[in-house]
Amino acid sequence: MEVAQVLHMNGGAGDFSYANNSLLQSKVILMTKPIVEEAINNLYCSNFPTNFTIADLGCSSGPNTLMAVSELIKVVEKNRQKHNKEPIEYQVLLNDLPGNDFNTIFKSLPNFLENLKMEIGDRDVGPCLFNGVPGSFYGRLFSSKSVNFIHSSYSLHWLSKVPEGLEENKRNIYMVNTSPKSVVEAYYKQFQEDFELFLKCRREELVKGGSMVLTLLGRRSQDPTSKECCYIWELLAMALNDMVSEGIIEEEKLESFNIPKYMPSPTEMRIEIEKEGSFVVNRIQVSKVDWNIVYNDNTNKDDNGGYYVAKYMRAVAEPILISHFGEAIIDQLFFRYGQIIVDRTAKEKPQFVNLTVSLTNIR
Repeated sequence: MEVAQVLHMNGGAGDFSYANNSLLQSKVILMTKPIVEEAINNLYCSNFPTNFTIADLGCSSGPNTLMAVSELIKVVEKNRQKHNKEPIEYQVLLNDLPGNDFNTIFKSLPNFLENLKMEIGDRDVGPCLFNGVPGSFYGRLFSSKSVNFIHSSYSLHWLSKVPEGLEENKRNIYMVNTSPKSVVEAYYKQFQEDFELFLKCRREELVKGGSMVLTLLGRRSQDPTSKECCYIWELLAMALNDMVSEGIIEEEKLESFNIPKYMPSPTEMRIEIEKEGSFVVNRIQVSKVDWNIVYNDNTNKDDNGGYYVAKYMRAVAEPILISHFGEAIIDQLFFRYGQIIVDRTAKEKPQFVNLTVSLTNIR
């Protein structure tokens, strides 16, 4: 499986699109807003630049993409107005893999820019120039020393490829507590290689003193197979295994499928950052969000929360599942997945763990 070719969120504006099933990600962006504001304030007030380049890595499409950018610009503008500085020329670099629905983003830009100027309330707001940058962030994306601030939310837990050496992870699609030690080691090794490369590339692209705020799915436990990071995929594997048992999916198909993802602990993140040596860690914050947050915020509540969870997981995972299993099984798979989640969330309250890391480039 060529991850860069098949990994993207569901595009468009349909019932299973990422645009209509990304409230959880929106909540996380708002939760991490104080850390972003702190980083932006320190960065802008250090030298009051008149040109400010922002990059959003793994921007996806839909309302969250431009919401994140809007919040970043508003923080800078608040500081600019407070200090009576000259208008800033903004350049916004939106990055995701080539399969991302960039067209939806570009179509929404005119209304976005108009609303942004109204919200800021200053006629002197400088130009805001947008560029789409398709490509993997496990490689160079931008010109050397050209970016002031890099933001990424719910993207960096995806690996550049499926780790090698997972043959013994039979009928599991991710790590579980029964996975062989070699499987766990293979996932960790791939994370280390990818994250080191990510940091080296961003070191070259950020100006000296430039900042990054990265939010990704992680874990508090030192155990990479702990329930807090693997459970959501374990339940999907249960639905797939049921379909194998009934002859709907070939066993060989399931045994050759693994999720290219790693959810690190704060300790693992800090070790890799310090090992690479280009960044100062300003802050690492751990936060939690309920799986059922979408359902809990839904005033109509005409459905069980488990099906909401299955829908937003479908918006994320459907393209990569279709690339391996085909489209014919998808509706049935996510119906079964929803039933399993309904059963589990009626008995327990599982949560996602988020890691937010604020870094400053010292090179």
